[in-house]
Amino acid sequence: MPIPLPNLVDVDNHDDPRLAPFRNQKDQWLRSSKRGVGEHGTGALGDLPPDLFIAEGLGLLDRLIESDHAVHSGLVSRHRLDAARTSLARLDPQVPVYVAPRELVEQIVGFDLHRGVLACGQRVSSPSTAELIARSGLLVILENLANHDNVGSIFRSVRALAGDATRPAVLLSPGCCDPLYRKSLRVSMGQALHVPFATLDDWPKGLARVADAGFDLLAMTPAEGSRDIAEIEPPTRPAVILGAEGPGLTDAALAEIDKLGGSAVRIAIDPAADSLNVGVAAAIALHRLSKVPG
Repeated sequence: MPIPLPNLVDVDNHDDPRLAPFRNQKDQWLRSSKRGVGEHGTGALGDLPPDLFIAEGLGLLDRLIESDHAVHSGLVSRHRLDAARTSLARLDPQVPVYVAPRELVEQIVGFDLHRGVLACGQRVSSPSTAELIARSGLLVILENLANHDNVGSIFRSVRALAGDATRPAVLLSPGCCDPLYRKSLRVSMGQALHVPFATLDDWPKGLARVADAGFDLLAMTPAEGSRDIAEIEPPTRPAVILGAEGPGLTDAALAEIDKLGGSAVRIAIDPAADSLNVGVAAAIALHRLSKVPG
């Protein structure tokens, strides 16, 4: 006998206002939104509150339910309803789950949603930058990472490799993309819902607050004079700082880190190779520096 789901709502109209959070997920300005603020307005979803975000697929729905964030609503393609019943049954009965034919769901979201399940999450108030700096034992700090795949990959690595005992967190420069944007969240396998993050607005001067809290600043750069990260003694409170794919850390950030007594570190690679992907570099650095039990 199927698991009963009292919160199902059949929909058959693309213009149903209740479906607004799920509409047009491929919009260019949505893809470039930064932490809930789109480049064409005050909310990442137009007139909707900027605290809403989209989780795609059953796995992410489960991670969302397990996180501190709330579930606002769900949208399920009718052909995926039976497969989704166990996860949907975990929702509060007051959370509406809209059910529509596959073709209508595709029209609503703007692409063929093979996973057939979307959840609209609502952000909870996250810890402030000061709180994260005070309580964390390991920080990953990102400068100008606008690629959603790289940001998602780094959040996945932080959850997997940093260890709960360090209470890891991610700090973002104002130029970084939103870790809870649909694509970032998917690449992170939902771990961006569980790794706390905040913005270091006064960039790069705000790095002084990190250094003053007792963190050792480690700037990841292949520049001449940087030390092999495999040859350093892992600091008690490391702050790994990475720049965007291609340009890397800016001169201003590197100068600030040097002024604050930080170190430039690199990952030794074959000289025939140009560089490592920033997400891969972050994972290697975290594996070297963390104390996750084997």
